[in-house]
Amino acid sequence: MVGVISLLVTLTLSMIVTRVAAMALMFTGLSREAAKFQARSAFTGSGFTTQESEMVVTHPVRRQIVMLLMLLGNVGIATVAATVMVSVMSTSNSTWQTQVLLFTILIGGITFLWVFFSSRWVERHMNRVIAWLLKTFTDLDVRDYVSLLELSRGYAVTEMLVEPRDWMAGKSLASLRLSDEGILVLSIRREGGIFQGTPRGDDLVQPGDVLILYGDLDDVERLDKRRAGFKGDQEHAMSVEQQEEFEAEQRELLQALEAKQALESEILEKAEKLDA
Repeated sequence: MVGVISLLVTLTLSMIVTRVAAMALMFTGLSREAAKFQARSAFTGSGFTTQESEMVVTHPVRRQIVMLLMLLGNVGIATVAATVMVSVMSTSNSTWQTQVLLFTILIGGITFLWVFFSSRWVERHMNRVIAWLLKTFTDLDVRDYVSLLELSRGYAVTEMLVEPRDWMAGKSLASLRLSDEGILVLSIRREGGIFQGTPRGDDLVQPGDVLILYGDLDDVERLDKRRAGFKGDQEHAMSVEQQEEFEAEQRELLQALEAKQALESEILEKAEKLDA
């Protein structure tokens, strides 16, 4: 039983480590899928694809994250192997009922961990906690000026590959109105090595383009899943409406804060006059 519990705890810690590393890589500009792949590859020591490995090793912050992952991965894999050996040895002399129970607990625990860490709801809330922890307890934001932007609120610079069926494909930046959703297009990297560092409103977004975006990671993820057609237009309109509501709430909070500050200043002035 101790061996099985130790194995599940080790797997849990391994998943948390890779999730933290993936989030850190996302805040350096890697896409969500690329960051998750690179984090798992580094942790397991399974290697990288050539293009993505260059994107990691040529970036000082990403390189440090991957180096730490490799170190932790070596320790984690060795721990898992040792735990499995201990579990096998401890159950070799047990009754078949005990072996079936331990096997059931192990499979159930692994299944639970897989479902838990695959949940988008869990991932969204974990990402916000991880983002706050990275912002509070690390200095990544001072090492590279593109690595972190409003980290504590889930905002970051990231990239998105435009596919033929995407809602954005074939449309101009002006017609997309992404800024109305709270997403900014910083640049476009096109096939053939063409890079547009200052895209204009009449620039068309073509399949195969890689957009460098700034915005909330949840909003960017929803945009990445949006497909062409009437449903995509509806999702865009809904996102615009939600962004307008959010901005209205922010304006109300700002007005309330300004009113509070004005009232405090007025009270302070009256107190100073009374003292005089």
